[in-house]
Amino acid sequence: MGNKIIKLLPIILLVAVLASGCKAPAPAAPPSTTNQSTNVPEGINIGNRAIDFELQTLDGKTVKLSDFRGKPVLLNFWATWCGPCRSEMPYLQQINDSYSAKGLVLLAVDIDESPDTVKKFMTDLNLSLTVPMDVGKKVAKTYSITAIPSTFLIDKDGIIRGKVVGAFPNKTAIESELKKIMP
Repeated sequence: MGNKIIKLLPIILLVAVLASGCKAPAPAAPPSTTNQSTNVPEGINIGNRAIDFELQTLDGKTVKLSDFRGKPVLLNFWATWCGPCRSEMPYLQQINDSYSAKGLVLLAVDIDESPDTVKKFMTDLNLSLTVPMDVGKKVAKTYSITAIPSTFLIDKDGIIRGKVVGAFPNKTAIESELKKIMP
């Protein structure tokens, strides 16, 4: 009996790590402001208008969250060193491939890594996601990211409709969350 438990211990630990995500230091919460045109408070909680940001992508383009108004956005924060992030990336790619034609914008925000590291990771896993580079963790701090991966589901009006901390275990789990923002 004791040998069976010892043999199962690595599997139990792996499941616990994947379920919990990678922990990062807790930043201070951002101040809440109000968007005058809609009176929806800007913030990081469900029901808030997502806080706008502008970042350079891995391929050198500039993306601004507010430029995607009118489209649902899956905003994922991750890093190549995070095991759970690595495990969910193929599922995010499948979602991107299946849902971009339906209007979904998927932004996989890398937190504070070198472009060379991220490019190698993307090439090794054959990924073609849009990767904004959060150099200096400014956006991660704004969104109070304390564990990665962390994902925000933002509707076409820029309102946060869902938030998931930890890795998605499969494509179906992501699709279940997408129901909150996809028409």
